[in-house]
Amino acid sequence: MTRNTLTKTTFLCRDCGHSSPKWNGRCAACGAWGTLAEFAEPKARAARRAPSFRACADAAPAPAPLLEQPSSDGARMSSGLAETDRLLGGGFVAGSAVLLAGDPGIGKSTILMQAAGFIAESGNDVLYVSGEESGAQVRLRAERLGVRSPRVLFSDETDALTIAAMLERERPALLIVDSIQTLSSPDAQSAAGSVAQTRECAQILIGAAKRTNVPLVMTGHVTKDGNIAGPRVLEHMVDVVLAMEGEPAGALRVLRCPKNRFGAANGVALFEMRNDGLAEVRDPSALLVAERDLSAPGSAVAVTMQGSRPLLCEVQALTNPSAFSPPRRAATGVDFNRMAMLTAVLSRRARIAVGNQDVLVNVPSGLHAAEPALDLAIAAAIASSYMDAPIHPATVVIGEVGLNSETRSVSHLERRLEEAARHGYERAVVPEAALRSLAPQPGVEAIGAANVRAALAAAIPASG
Repeated sequence: MTRNTLTKTTFLCRDCGHSSPKWNGRCAACGAWGTLAEFAEPKARAARRAPSFRACADAAPAPAPLLEQPSSDGARMSSGLAETDRLLGGGFVAGSAVLLAGDPGIGKSTILMQAAGFIAESGNDVLYVSGEESGAQVRLRAERLGVRSPRVLFSDETDALTIAAMLERERPALLIVDSIQTLSSPDAQSAAGSVAQTRECAQILIGAAKRTNVPLVMTGHVTKDGNIAGPRVLEHMVDVVLAMEGEPAGALRVLRCPKNRFGAANGVALFEMRNDGLAEVRDPSALLVAERDLSAPGSAVAVTMQGSRPLLCEVQALTNPSAFSPPRRAATGVDFNRMAMLTAVLSRRARIAVGNQDVLVNVPSGLHAAEPALDLAIAAAIASSYMDAPIHPATVVIGEVGLNSETRSVSHLERRLEEAARHGYERAVVPEAALRSLAPQPGVEAIGAANVRAALAAAIPASG
């Protein structure tokens, strides 16, 4: 029998996992261009006789009441880093699957080796599987981080089925796979790292982790755009997605949690890269605004919610007469479309003529804050730079801005003001409508502003 009768060719989208029987320049599901990759998969063998509907109905198990299900996901296992445990919802859950993604050299292997060392020192075995590095390279990293426990087991296996069998035999407390793109399975007829191989290998390992009740952590590559490489279905298969960001030349690392089935999502933790590994930043708000120049125009302090945690962050803006038409607009750390909208609102409604100005907005330290609560701070920073007048140094600016320049209430305003007061800020410019239901906050004066012009008058003394 020829090979063509044993396999069939399918085209799979690298972004969303949509399959198509023929190649198209554009994915029909997500609309991405040039993302369809060809792979061959075995044809399913036809059953001699399909079972009848009645036979399937008789064999189907009876559903159980939801109240009879376990009320908890069980005890958590600490990673040794309190900030990582907080993102995970308290620690690793038995049988869970975690995907850790980030740029090369950002610190993924470092944080996992630190977690492996802590768990091993607690008296549990950790199985570390690396398809990217040799045992000597992994040992050098472990020695640099002070991990010398014999309970950290190493393997350079790249076959997913063999790793699953190893997991069944060893039953460690934690399985680390670095990385999922280096594994392969004989069931997928394509090269390692392809869409089909990544999906197949992840499915094998996740199934083995759930059968053995062992938590699984897989590292993943990212694309040049910063998205997690491989099929988008991979993110749906795992329980927790962690993304590590930061400048490789800098010391600050930001760990995000866009998905978590065992706790709050969209959380963030900050780490500092040192010679002996990643160190937790206990008070990230203080770090994010520590180097702010209080007398410089174009700098505003906002309070953003990262999951359930309020964080102070500095919003910087710079305006300059443009030599080009149209003027340049650039945003780092904030949503570009919202920044462009706020620029138009300032020009049209607040008499801040930035239509012929280059406008650059930045959130330092690599933090990304795209929530609408930063609208008022972005507008105040742009206006402060244009007017060359600094914002009151003890003021935070919080609020959403509409197209008619009206300010709108934001969620968790009390918690944001508590965080501002804890760091010594005495004034807060907030939407006027929020004052109706806002309880007095000790240590900080809430100043209501109905629109952008009123907010600028309260935040920038020179604009009043």
